[in-house]
Amino acid sequence: MLGLRLFDVRGDGALEIAARPVELERHVQAVVEKNMELLIGVRFLASEYSTGLVHGGRIDSLGIDENGSPVVVEYKRGRDAGVITQGLFYLAWLTDHRAEFQHLVRDRLGDAVADQVLWSAPRLICVGEDFTRYDVHAVREIRRSIDLVRYRYFGNELLALEPVASVVADGAARGERRQQRAVSSPAVRTEAGGVSQLRAALEEVLLGFGDDVSCVDRKQYRAYRRLRNFACVSHAHQQEVVVTLRISPKDVELVPGFTRDISQVGHHGTGDVELRLRTEQHLRRAEPLLRMSYDAG
Repeated sequence: MLGLRLFDVRGDGALEIAARPVELERHVQAVVEKNMELLIGVRFLASEYSTGLVHGGRIDSLGIDENGSPVVVEYKRGRDAGVITQGLFYLAWLTDHRAEFQHLVRDRLGDAVADQVLWSAPRLICVGEDFTRYDVHAVREIRRSIDLVRYRYFGNELLALEPVASVVADGAARGERRQQRAVSSPAVRTEAGGVSQLRAALEEVLLGFGDDVSCVDRKQYRAYRRLRNFACVSHAHQQEVVVTLRISPKDVELVPGFTRDISQVGHHGTGDVELRLRTEQHLRRAEPLLRMSYDAG
């Protein structure tokens, strides 16, 4: 992000919009909290949440992501490795206070959301002006679900966010897959080999888009995400691979049997466009749409 330059190209010339440091850390926090679902795919629950007299701290922001994972968000100006260790302290507190968190979710978002909290993959999102390569290496070694997000202001009205690193805790997805297998029917467990190979080929494409791609399993789907989900692959189909994408139906050609507008249809996972893949030719045809969704994530 430090090398990013932004230009206004309206008219015949190009005018560079200079980056500027944020004056107050709290300003970034206020902007993110007000637009949290759009910016980082997290539903806002609470600001400056007290961890009580014993722990003596305040979590900058608490939320729950689109897969049901609890989320701690911490903000810092400049380069401050302490934001990661502080965030991990709060993440540990959160996992030790599950009932309190679920009560908060139930109070703010209702019983249905509270009953679907995914405790196998609680997340820490650190939002800072910059991170070092040592920070990136550290979060990969820690092996907890951590996202590092770099921000930069341009002019008075433009905010840029850049995912720097995204790591899913060891065992998070595996734990959900074990749960999914335990409740699956024999038909799901004996999925046809061709579809299984197609799923593997699809995963290779999705993970190949960038080092910032991670995935997490829910009972109904596997989500591939950057900061937000960009593709959700259903577990429920054995004759084809069904994927939902975070793109607008208005931006794609809808082809019967291949792409479908599901913006007004109840479904699991994130996205308004559904893909149905039955062959590797379908997968090759779908790659531009998968890339479009990744870019939007």
